[in-house]
Amino acid sequence: MAIISHDSQPMRALEPVRSGRAIRTGVRLEWELFGQGEPTLFLLPTWSIIHARHWKLQVPYLARHARVLVMDGRGNGGSDRPLEPEAYADAEFAADALAVMDASDTDRAVLISLSAGSRWALILAAEHPERVAAAVFIAPAAPLAPGNPERTEAARRFLEVRDRHQGWAKFNAGYWRQDYRGFLEFFFSKAFPEPHSTKPIEDCVGWGLDTDPEALVATALAPGLGRERTRQLASRVVCPVLVIHGDRDEISPIDRGRALAQATGGRLLTMEGSGHCPHVRDPVAVNLALRDFSLPAPPPSRRHHALTRPRRALLVSSPIGLGHVRRDIAVARELRALVPGLEIDWLAQPPVTAMLEEHGERIHPASALLACESRHIENESGGHRLHVFEAWRRMDEILLANFMVFHDLVQEEDYDLWIGDEAWEVDHYLFENPSLKRAPFVWMTDFVGWLPISAQDEREVRLTADHNAEMIEHVARYPALRDRAIFIGRREDVVPGRFGPGLPVIREWTEANYRFSDGYVLELEPGGADRAALRREFGFGEDEVVAVAAVGGTAVGGPLLRRLIDAFPAARERIPRLRMIAVAGPRLDASLLPSVEGVEVRGFVPDLNRVLAACDLGLVQGGLSTTMELAAHQRPFVYFPLRDHCEQRFHVRARLDRYRAGLCLEFDAATPETIAEAMVEALRAPRSEPVEVGAAARVAETIAELL
Repeated sequence: MAIISHDSQPMRALEPVRSGRAIRTGVRLEWELFGQGEPTLFLLPTWSIIHARHWKLQVPYLARHARVLVMDGRGNGGSDRPLEPEAYADAEFAADALAVMDASDTDRAVLISLSAGSRWALILAAEHPERVAAAVFIAPAAPLAPGNPERTEAARRFLEVRDRHQGWAKFNAGYWRQDYRGFLEFFFSKAFPEPHSTKPIEDCVGWGLDTDPEALVATALAPGLGRERTRQLASRVVCPVLVIHGDRDEISPIDRGRALAQATGGRLLTMEGSGHCPHVRDPVAVNLALRDFSLPAPPPSRRHHALTRPRRALLVSSPIGLGHVRRDIAVARELRALVPGLEIDWLAQPPVTAMLEEHGERIHPASALLACESRHIENESGGHRLHVFEAWRRMDEILLANFMVFHDLVQEEDYDLWIGDEAWEVDHYLFENPSLKRAPFVWMTDFVGWLPISAQDEREVRLTADHNAEMIEHVARYPALRDRAIFIGRREDVVPGRFGPGLPVIREWTEANYRFSDGYVLELEPGGADRAALRREFGFGEDEVVAVAAVGGTAVGGPLLRRLIDAFPAARERIPRLRMIAVAGPRLDASLLPSVEGVEVRGFVPDLNRVLAACDLGLVQGGLSTTMELAAHQRPFVYFPLRDHCEQRFHVRARLDRYRAGLCLEFDAATPETIAEAMVEALRAPRSEPVEVGAAARVAETIAELL
């Protein structure tokens, strides 16, 4: 059983340590447990329009510090959906929560509730004080103050047959049965008034579709707590109380939060500019508030004298493949030469850690707490297809969890500098929470701007533009947050065109907001090794034509590598003395690849860049790092960009075209015969344009200015 399998994303930042179900009055209630220790934080269900997935940005962080219990409330998710209104009375939900506490061996818990869940938490705190250690009410819908008047009027006329349904008139039984999705889209647009909320709205609509209009109609007709009963319950609460409420809440106005805090003797945290679901739209701030309230941290046990502390940098390198870490190792080497005594810690995850270990770099122990981004990317791919923009959007839970690991680390330890090489989570959530910045921050990337795969796809055009606009607004509002923004490449490597309709030109904006490395950062630069000596070292014969087939540091390239291996016999007919080395990488099981005479299959090759410099021909995916390594050493290559991968298909290809490097072949057209023909053509092609050297040193000099 898994509650959190309701949406189409199989990868979670954290898996439960235990799951189960409680049966109460014939209704099945699904629950999950995460983490361990004391206290238990019980994330209660809310209105049955959504299920437990709305807590996805809280669970991984809180479970690192406590035992966390979640459940699907009756009416949605893995729990049953009775159709009688009485089954959804507030008292029933409160009793369900107690049943789940009993089933999960939870004697006492801190209750954390959202909206309608506040009424159930109030019942539990007042009537079962021995089971409640403390209570947090987020955007409470407890009726101690008037609600949204339009919604209140719509609820009064809920069963009325209407000819038109505009605005809150969509809160209507007939409309739900007629256009349920339309209501969900309206309701969650009101729940998230914050700009750039496309992803949470999309998520919540999807979770709303996991139930049906009949169950939701029953919830709307259920008997609820009146104002007097709510006041009586609030007066009996004796546990500590925290109320978190957005001042732009259009579902349950903040006056309700103020009233509940006053009635319970609790504290009100006002989320200025936030709507009804600040735990979704402002997860970092809410997570920290929940931890400070429920799990106050002990004071530090030691401090280091400022002038005797060594200079320290924390480097966060993107784990998607191995290209980022190769260039980061080169930059780190140059940076240490410029700043003697500099200590560099790496916050990294597989497959990056494998490369760092080979180079003797220091991996911070907190790295073990990171959720695996590579696994998510692999789960999102298939058949040489990866819609990288959608995969990135759907990685929000993992990115937030990993940012919280970063946050805790830099709060507990002192660093003079933070460096993020496409560390999207660090960059995004620092802009969302600029007060958390306490060291100079360097941001590095080799592409700027999400691009739609098809200009005719209106949804993708709208979403990529929205994400680009948010980034542009972040930089304009907090220009000093990135102490250095470095583009790995030249100005000409930035793609032309706009970020979206009505948005700036990408190249002009990048020139105004980035410094440039004026060349690609290479771990092994041209002239850095003797090619003939490398060939002897690797056992390449003088008359051999060595083709290296390598598909990156994740398992995404599995289908391509199998196809390249299968093409070897056809290629060997055309290229005498051909030898192929197929590199599976650290996350692809080499033993599962085809066995073909003349093809040598290898697993993880730490010095792949040196092998590429020595080979005669490369057969690679469309990633920038591997293709630029081949271009730098002027090795011919054939590359196969992933379908629907905007970075490989637009940003990388534009740069390779500038260097006149590589031959592009679409995977769909890649038969043994066409692959063999492309290999012959690539070997005959003129050499590519020279790649600039010294980029690693230039990047290091730019960074060293901050030290």
